[in-house]
Amino acid sequence: MPDPQRQGRLLTAIERTEQDTRLDPPLQGIQRAVHALPLSDEDRDVLHGHWLGHPVHPALVQIPIGTWLSAAVLDLIPGKRRHYAPALLIATGLGAAVPAAVTGWIDWAELRKPQMRVGLVHALANSTAVVLYTASLGARLRGRSVRGRALGFAGLAAVGVGGALGGHLAYRQAAAVNHAEDIPVRTEPGWHALGAPSDFPVGKAVRRTVGETPVLVVREGGGAVHVLADRCSHMAGPLSQGEISDGCVRCPWHGSVFRLSDGWNVGGPATSPQPVFETRQAEGQVEARLA
Repeated sequence: MPDPQRQGRLLTAIERTEQDTRLDPPLQGIQRAVHALPLSDEDRDVLHGHWLGHPVHPALVQIPIGTWLSAAVLDLIPGKRRHYAPALLIATGLGAAVPAAVTGWIDWAELRKPQMRVGLVHALANSTAVVLYTASLGARLRGRSVRGRALGFAGLAAVGVGGALGGHLAYRQAAAVNHAEDIPVRTEPGWHALGAPSDFPVGKAVRRTVGETPVLVVREGGGAVHVLADRCSHMAGPLSQGEISDGCVRCPWHGSVFRLSDGWNVGGPATSPQPVFETRQAEGQVEARLA
């Protein structure tokens, strides 16, 4: 069984990183640099994984981790053998680390401060791994196989630390996950009254609740009423405080754009659509239920 005290110390160290404001100056500078990259909104959507329906970064990191782990396994095989296979695997991992890092930084720049702090250390651990594996590859190519293997194992340890921090980001801090996934579970079934049509100014965002679920309500000029879950699927930002334009709502926190008619994530860092509610008018009241 794992040592509870050791586990507690590890979590305490990471949680201290979450609150360490000394990391803020560099992370703010890096965030500005990421935002300043010459990428179109469409390019950023591709890198976020909009086309995939979830972040693409976790999928891409499997390649360098897999190739580097395979190289370590080959290095452990005793006896005389050719050394080109581990070197080829390490080189493949180094090449694959580039798109993995790019997508990671693009996602990182849209996180909350505590997540960004842990993410910065996560990136530093992985960058250390890249440096060690580059040195390992160089040593192998010069015929210094013992040094190359030692550097490779050190790189694997560094990427292991980076992976553990990435797991903390995803599973403890809920970074880049769908923050609206639980809406169907938490929302009470059936129709719920939201108010009279006159309570909703045309083209304006209004916050109401369906049971205990906060929702965004927008009435169009023709009388149609659209209702979406208020908590943005990207980072739970309040859509009811966002801008309404061209049949869409833009999240005030990170700029994700959702279509009011069906909740589709038109653009922005959000990779999941927004839960949408059906509406009707009955006895002078606008009513909604989860679609």
